[in-house]
Amino acid sequence: MAEEKRYLIDVGMKDLPFPMRVTSKVNPEGQYTIANISINARIIQEFEALWIDKFIQILHQHRDRIGTKTLKVNILDYMKELQAKAVKIDFSYPFFVEKLTPVAKEKCLVRYLCTFSAKASYVIEQPKILFKMEIPIITTFPGSAPDKPGGLFGQLSIISLEIDSQKEIFPEELVGMVDKHALAPIYSFLTEEDQAFIIKKIHSENKTSVMVTSGIKDELSRDREITWCSVRCFNYGMLHSYSTVVGTEKSMWVPFSGYDTEEV
Repeated sequence: MAEEKRYLIDVGMKDLPFPMRVTSKVNPEGQYTIANISINARIIQEFEALWIDKFIQILHQHRDRIGTKTLKVNILDYMKELQAKAVKIDFSYPFFVEKLTPVAKEKCLVRYLCTFSAKASYVIEQPKILFKMEIPIITTFPGSAPDKPGGLFGQLSIISLEIDSQKEIFPEELVGMVDKHALAPIYSFLTEEDQAFIIKKIHSENKTSVMVTSGIKDELSRDREITWCSVRCFNYGMLHSYSTVVGTEKSMWVPFSGYDTEEV
């Protein structure tokens, strides 16, 4: 009779708020944050509602410095303790980066949304870890008229990066890279002189979302330790209520368009 209760079932939990430390370049001990955690597990056993207690117990044991390397080890513990055939866990959390304003050099904290996703299965040799980060920037509005005085305008764009890397991924480094290619970065605070500088830059330089995406693509494509990544740019123009998208991706089998491996 007990064997009749053994069957394949997907169980899960969604959006559990949980305090933890996540990998940070600036702080070796990790940055404290509140993550929303979701888990899906495929089990072949008699289903017991108490399995969720086991998961939360494991979570308490592995809540320090969540990152690429630690998750590759931690998710195997989830597989073992839950007696699962497959497990997927998502850690979504805000990450704060301290930045200096462009002219006054005032300190300000900017929030970025990050997600670590970990997958493991008994048919896959190594766990798969993906890091996603959304980085808001300013790009040139495509309806601008660069040949006319004052004809350039800016728009809000959000760069969405998804990365599968052999090395540790630091949010601060990704923000620095994206800001470098943007028409202008996003700040949480600007003095009057900072605002004047940003406005002048927006009306004098032409850097579209296509140009920004291409620049980020070229930089990521030369990192041998990144086995796969996706770059998407969502653009929120002034004249419509929807967003437009431009993007590309890289894998070990399908490199970025125009990427010449012999040049690296």
